[in-house]
Amino acid sequence: MSDQQSQGSLGLTKDELSAIEEKYDEGAATRSVAPGFGRFLRYLALTFAVYHYLTAGFALPPDYWHMGWHLAGLFILTYSLYPLAKTKTSFDLRSGALSLGGVPYLDILLMVLGVASALYLGLAWRGISWLGVEEMTFRMGNPNPWDMLFGCILIVLVLDIARRTLGWIIPLIICVFISYALFGRYFPGLLQHPGVKFNTFVSSMYFPQEGIFGVTLWVVSTIVFHFVLFGVIAQRTGLGQLFIDNATILAGRYTGGPAKVSVVSSAFFGTISGSSVANTVSTGALTIPNMKRLGYPGHFAGGVEAAASAGGQITPPIMGAAAFIMAEFLEVPYTTIVIAAVFPALLHYVGVFAVVHLMARKLGLKGLTKDALPQARAVWSDGWANIVPLVGLLVVLFSGYTPYMSAFCGISLALIAGMSRIREPLTLVYAAAFVAFTLWKYAGGGFDLNMSAILIAGAVLATLNPQKRITIREMADTFETGVKYALAVGAASAAVGIVIGVINTTGVGFRIGFMVTQAASNLGGDLAWLFSFGDWTLFTVEDLTLFISLVFIALACILMGAGVPTTALYIMLVSVAQPALAQLGIPPIASHMFVLYYGVVAEITPPVCTSAYAAAAIANSNPFRTGISAFTLGLGKVIAPMAFVYAPVLLFVSSTGFDLLEFTYTAASCIAGVIALSAAVVGYWLVPMGAVFRWLMAIAGLVFIAPSIQADIVALIISAPAVLTQLVAKYRQRAAA
Repeated sequence: MSDQQSQGSLGLTKDELSAIEEKYDEGAATRSVAPGFGRFLRYLALTFAVYHYLTAGFALPPDYWHMGWHLAGLFILTYSLYPLAKTKTSFDLRSGALSLGGVPYLDILLMVLGVASALYLGLAWRGISWLGVEEMTFRMGNPNPWDMLFGCILIVLVLDIARRTLGWIIPLIICVFISYALFGRYFPGLLQHPGVKFNTFVSSMYFPQEGIFGVTLWVVSTIVFHFVLFGVIAQRTGLGQLFIDNATILAGRYTGGPAKVSVVSSAFFGTISGSSVANTVSTGALTIPNMKRLGYPGHFAGGVEAAASAGGQITPPIMGAAAFIMAEFLEVPYTTIVIAAVFPALLHYVGVFAVVHLMARKLGLKGLTKDALPQARAVWSDGWANIVPLVGLLVVLFSGYTPYMSAFCGISLALIAGMSRIREPLTLVYAAAFVAFTLWKYAGGGFDLNMSAILIAGAVLATLNPQKRITIREMADTFETGVKYALAVGAASAAVGIVIGVINTTGVGFRIGFMVTQAASNLGGDLAWLFSFGDWTLFTVEDLTLFISLVFIALACILMGAGVPTTALYIMLVSVAQPALAQLGIPPIASHMFVLYYGVVAEITPPVCTSAYAAAAIANSNPFRTGISAFTLGLGKVIAPMAFVYAPVLLFVSSTGFDLLEFTYTAASCIAGVIALSAAVVGYWLVPMGAVFRWLMAIAGLVFIAPSIQADIVALIISAPAVLTQLVAKYRQRAAA
């Protein structure tokens, strides 16, 4: 579909969609600068992107240099593009006596201090004799005055760039952790500790392995940035449109077609994008107006898109940044996380799809006409080459290579698919360069023969792309956009490293985890009599303790998730949840996935639900009501974590092992629960459903999630009256017809 066609049919131009994304995406809204300074920032962003791209394929420098360069780039770009206060004046500021190229001198000063503090670690790693700085080995835990100076500067400025890109919530939470580390002796009860000396605190926050230069910044600078860049390039070269067209072909003709297109296209798009807001704007620009045109209420149309798009961060193979950090925390290959996420993601989309289908049945909505559907042959004959980069990335990733090598190959193939054409010989330089790289890796033993052949074949196929070639300027714009998307997650990763440092230094995670399980155990003991009938007990104290602990942690995730990005929320809460759930016997991967899922649920939970607000802007609907619709549509994601904590077999790779029969039964039970809940939410299954029967279906849906035959029998008994009345009413309806 051409830009003109899409704009004409939607009533929204690219600029209007970009404005919506800037308003609701943490990293998209930036201030204007003078043209000359803008060119400098453009070249810097391109250098930043190319540096990460090349080091992923050829060789990473030492960690302290690599993270230092990444952090230095974040400081320059963030202080240039994000004002001290987010007012209209500060965003539009272009000139003035106290600014350089539209950037105030205060921000220039902070930028210089930030770059110096980020690079000092690398410069002083082997010591600086003329400053009297010893080698790093002799300074660990005993920082000198220069370490203290640059360490303090770095801590303050990292909090500041997090505030500028993400708002006040994360810095305030981190300040609470810092206060806890320094003033632990003033905290009550179990939380009390002797307190960390100030120089020890600065040392642990500044030096590598923990704190700011710890695992979160390493993962973002080494892996996440590359996948963000791949997603932006793949979308620009046409993979996103290919997904939307194929979703329309698959689902558009059925009942409530455009809404189902929204679900399917968001699931497809989620495989290459870890951003819920970007997913919402990209696919919602087409699906939301089509849903409204078909007869869906605006708030429901926006809710469908927001709920489906929020699944992007949990949809394999390219999930959000938190999934890569999870792999590092668990010390497992990223492919293990991908495999574990398959069924939970499927359960989420089944839930959204079921609500959409039942609502369409309830409203009597039809699908798209045959004339309105894209032709599969035309779609694939034009866009087939855009799938090559994704296939190449997945082949490398699942063959055991590092995630950043797979991202390098995916980006390279995307560049070839976008810019190399067999009919324009000069443009084949991109393909030739990648083929040369592949042969070089093969000669050095980096790639085996099969992998080399696959990548070379992919490069050759990509040059046969029939679509219009993307120019160097257009690709440069795409690289620049990818860098801007990565600023917020980079700032969050550096800042949240402080939380990890505090937790490692003070052990507060285990303290809070013990408090959670202790409170749940006490409450479970108080409630146990409700479930005891003589000698027969429905739920033991241990069962109740586990369930109450899960509810406590889920509520904490949802409440803290109001305005906190999923990645930062996951890092903060998993440090608390993991010790608590480990004490209850939950496998590590299940507890980590539990926290990640509820972090994503916060994206569509009012009052702060950025994805729903972006969808409401496109749908021209009430934002809060759209958020409520998105939350109810996402109930599958709300209950899925409970299912895989109770039945880790659903994650395939849990330490409890995998049994096909157990998996099949448990999965069927969970899907039945999601469908029952969906019917309760909509108030319709075969025919409209009364309030009492909706409550019965909702309760039955929740009981179905518990993976046991006894629970399923109870759920069937509870739902039986509603199901029977639906069957009888449907029979009478058909007889009358």
